[in-house]
Amino acid sequence: MVSRRSGPTLARAFDEVRFGPARTLDLRAGLPSVADATAKAEAWLRDRQVARAGTVLVITGRGVGSPGGLGAIRAAAVKLFSRLRRIGVVGDVRVHTPGSFVIELAPITALFTPRARARQRRIADPVPAEPAVLSGLDAETLRDLRQLAEHSLASLGAPATRQFVEDEMLRQYTVLLECMAPDETDRAGRLRFLVAAARRAFEEG
Repeated sequence: MVSRRSGPTLARAFDEVRFGPARTLDLRAGLPSVADATAKAEAWLRDRQVARAGTVLVITGRGVGSPGGLGAIRAAAVKLFSRLRRIGVVGDVRVHTPGSFVIELAPITALFTPRARARQRRIADPVPAEPAVLSGLDAETLRDLRQLAEHSLASLGAPATRQFVEDEMLRQYTVLLECMAPDETDRAGRLRFLVAAARRAFEEG
């Protein structure tokens, strides 16, 4: 006979096998504030999108009678998922258990679709980079960023004129900066990785 306690335990075991540590985020750890948990979740989901993790598990806790404001964290996570879905980070969200969600991440190319572009302007409202900032990038990053801009313009059916490409490079640069964690220590290295990953995603279709 299977005990009542074995149900949740068995479900957790299945989740560990299905997702593993690299595709699981437990926001209950350390009882973070709502703001810290939301920032952590966004940075992690953006990172997993770039890593092409596909489907991931986010554990928020139910918050019923729990200390640390976990109910508020769950509510904030739902709002975060909705926002990230509108700007091309999240593809789909499903309630997995009363205290967890299964997230289907969007391909990184979704960040650059016309719909996502419009949503990013209205929701994320990133500060556009100044043109001079591109001159400070190394040659490899600049080359990949230019190729990324050309791929993006082609997907939009826009002409790859010099001005269009330069404007698109600035916009891509600004969008990819949003994928970088606030506490990133090697920002130049991370940017190189993000630009190259986005370029490859366009090339591979």
